[in-house]
Amino acid sequence: MKRRFTLLAAAALSASLLLSGCSQNQSVQEGTETVRETAQSAQTANIRVGGLKGPTSMGLVHLMDQASRGETENAYEFTMAGAADELVGKIASGDLDVALIPANVASVLYAKTEGQVAVADINTLGVLYVVTSDDSVTSISDLAGKTVYMTGKGTTPEYAVNYLLAENGLGASDVDLQFKSEATEVASLLKEDPQAIGVLPQPFATAACIQNPDLKQVMDLTVEWNRLNESTGSMLVTGVTLVRREFLEEHGDALELFLKDHQESAAYTSSNPDEAARLVAEAGIVEKAEIAKQALPKCNIVCITGQEMKDALNGYLNVLYEQDAASVGGQLPGDDFYYIGS
Repeated sequence: MKRRFTLLAAAALSASLLLSGCSQNQSVQEGTETVRETAQSAQTANIRVGGLKGPTSMGLVHLMDQASRGETENAYEFTMAGAADELVGKIASGDLDVALIPANVASVLYAKTEGQVAVADINTLGVLYVVTSDDSVTSISDLAGKTVYMTGKGTTPEYAVNYLLAENGLGASDVDLQFKSEATEVASLLKEDPQAIGVLPQPFATAACIQNPDLKQVMDLTVEWNRLNESTGSMLVTGVTLVRREFLEEHGDALELFLKDHQESAAYTSSNPDEAARLVAEAGIVEKAEIAKQALPKCNIVCITGQEMKDALNGYLNVLYEQDAASVGGQLPGDDFYYIGS
């Protein structure tokens, strides 16, 4: 009887130790999972992103599609706007974390908020094209003695064109710049007069050529700009991706992940024009997928970061500043305007 009791006691002790071991293992596993989840949540974030209905947001559409299907590590909430003012107000008030806006508008907001925003990347280079049916126009110098119709009086398109004319030896008296309020007005003039010359942004340049097969996009002003600045790194910049400094400081890892996502999305847009055009139309960025498909290769969709971004953008803002300081906020932004990376 005593031997039987001893065996039962030993069995009970073994079972107790076994259960204790299982409990400890379970606690360790649960603790490990908790640490892993905490670390992951610290590296990701809910990011509120605002984009414009235009080329600046075209490189974002693949990421928007992925996020809608839950295929991203960060959680993204996207807002599309028709005017930059809508996004500027929201990022200034803290209602957006990231906004894709015109480059000079980002500089102005940096000045107004006393440095509470920073540029994370360039999302779009120049989108201005010289459009005409005049076969004699193939270079900037060919514009001498001509009338050129365009939009953007007193804004960045005028400053960019003035810079290119001056750098090619042409003054205000050499080229007659006639400004219209809408791109559609310029397109109508080009259709009526076979010798007319226009400067149009994408996707309007492509749409005008689709409507009038005699028209051609004879010059990409981004190429002309880059040709003049091979040694400086300055580029003709349309759009940048702006981030609130508070968000940047609190969620640096999540921002780096966003930049990786944006880079992949921009590359997808460039290499998959059919699918990207469909997504662009679905997002309401361009009304028709066919126009988007033809315009995409000419929209200079990029995701330029780091020192290359700083050199490109700083050079561009310098050109604007020399013509109209107010266009960049009254003064050039400081080094902290450019997020070089962690």
